[in-house]
Amino acid sequence: MFLNNFLYTLLPVVIVKTACLTLGRQITRNNMKYLGSKNRIAKEILPLMLKHRNNKTWVEPFVGGCNIINKVKGDRIGADSNEYLISLLKELQKGWKPIKDVTKDLFNDVRKNPDKYEKHIVAYIEILFTFGATWGRGFVGNVNDKVCKGRDRIGEGYRNALKTQKEIKGIKFIHSNYQDLEIPENSLIYCDPPYENTTGYKDDFNHLDFWQWCRNKAKEGHKVFISEYNAPGDFKCIWEKELKTPISKNSKVNKINSEKLFMYE
Repeated sequence: MFLNNFLYTLLPVVIVKTACLTLGRQITRNNMKYLGSKNRIAKEILPLMLKHRNNKTWVEPFVGGCNIINKVKGDRIGADSNEYLISLLKELQKGWKPIKDVTKDLFNDVRKNPDKYEKHIVAYIEILFTFGATWGRGFVGNVNDKVCKGRDRIGEGYRNALKTQKEIKGIKFIHSNYQDLEIPENSLIYCDPPYENTTGYKDDFNHLDFWQWCRNKAKEGHKVFISEYNAPGDFKCIWEKELKTPISKNSKVNKINSEKLFMYE
């Protein structure tokens, strides 16, 4: 009887520890953290787009953490309106060595005095070491997570940057908003814009203007695909999957959203 009680007491601990170790391995394999990353659905949505490519230039006006474009070969353009992010990606391409031991003091100084630092360092701190990879949120640190105590969040950020560095070779990065981006003729455009009615990105975003821009680009001869939860009625949903995401940092409660891929023909 004692042994059974002991095992029942131990089992939840073993399960949680195993889950934490698995999570750690998954995060190490991931690329750069970024708000709205599509890394976990890339294998499902990429084939649906690639069959339409036919040697077209692959263009991402919202390149973010490069978790889709890094899995595509050939001519690629990755653009973003966040000049700090683009600076970081370009510096990684050049061989910049990421800061390995990011301290809370460094984080706070970069947050309070960004002009003291080069743009790629500001982006590195604000993206890879904030909760949810959300610009302006708190320092991840190596906090005592309610679920996974002792999780090496600093090491995760550093390793993810190194992995991204290896996988973004050959991509042409451009600092531009989507409307001003010069796109080669007959390109395949994949858009992962800020989702409507969700956590804010660094800048405001006009969704009506965006959808009209997508229509215009399709009429110009480009193949246009968009990740979103919802789209206007004239856009066709070609893929859909329900995904669980935590409602807040360290939360055990998840919300379920229906992730979709749309195209305009």
